[in-house]
Amino acid sequence: MKRKEPIYHQGTKAPSEAKKEINLSLKCLLKSESKISLPKRFSLVSWCLGGEQLLTIGFGVLLLLVPCLSFAGTLDKPAMVEILRGIDVRVKSSGDYKALVYIEQHEKDKPDVARDALVYRRDADQKLMILFTKPKTEAGKGYLRVDRNLWYYDPTVGKWERRTDRERIAGTDSRRQDFDQSDLANEYDPEFIKEEKLGNFDVWHLKLTGKPGKDLAYPIVEFWVDEATGNDLKRQDFALSGRLMRTSYSPKWQKLYSESKKADLWYRQEIRIFDEIDKANSTLVIIQSVDLQPLPENIFTKAWLETKSR
Repeated sequence: MKRKEPIYHQGTKAPSEAKKEINLSLKCLLKSESKISLPKRFSLVSWCLGGEQLLTIGFGVLLLLVPCLSFAGTLDKPAMVEILRGIDVRVKSSGDYKALVYIEQHEKDKPDVARDALVYRRDADQKLMILFTKPKTEAGKGYLRVDRNLWYYDPTVGKWERRTDRERIAGTDSRRQDFDQSDLANEYDPEFIKEEKLGNFDVWHLKLTGKPGKDLAYPIVEFWVDEATGNDLKRQDFALSGRLMRTSYSPKWQKLYSESKKADLWYRQEIRIFDEIDKANSTLVIIQSVDLQPLPENIFTKAWLETKSR
């Protein structure tokens, strides 16, 4: 498998370096923060949407959308569906997927907690496993998604519990959707808000409403998609009542050539999630490596995960 160069929406530090810079102000490439409406706490975060390392890539969907653009820069529904489908296709693996993930949790008046986990996916069967390996107190705990059901296992009690997609993974601000494949085009109906600036980027601002009958962690989502790459840079998740629950950013994307797919597989290499209910809480997710080699056939079972905690 040939690893391609990453698409940098902003440079990402190694986990140890990222932790040091969480509460430091970095030089942002925004000419003015008035260009983007961000909470004050963002001035103390070690990144912003912008970067000299941005690589411009061809975005085939963009070419298809040109006829759908009006003079006012709006998108019609078929164009928006194609944008969502483009994201779904790029992040989906036709074979197996394994990733080493670093998760850093920040909570008010509590020490930071860092975790390592292995994420396994078999997208063709909609199977997912998250197995925590560090620290020692978390090792062996994990999540298993099979037949659209999400299960949590704690080896200290030797018990499986069924969870929903609203589950806070390991008590952090992350959700199952942050580690799994994407199915936006089938789960949501898009609405065009406007074309705008997000930092240095020209983006499409979309509102997504969950389709009837879909079991979603968040039924309402606002999405900011980079016009040049088709990558989503910002996401806001809302409860059915309209209350904003969390805001997340994906400033850095990576791609890896997949032999089974015969095309590049994309993934969000860095996700920064901010709790909008408990404002002082946030979570950093970094995908440190991805392997697309075939996995054992029986890996997506409760018995397999249980063996890893012994």
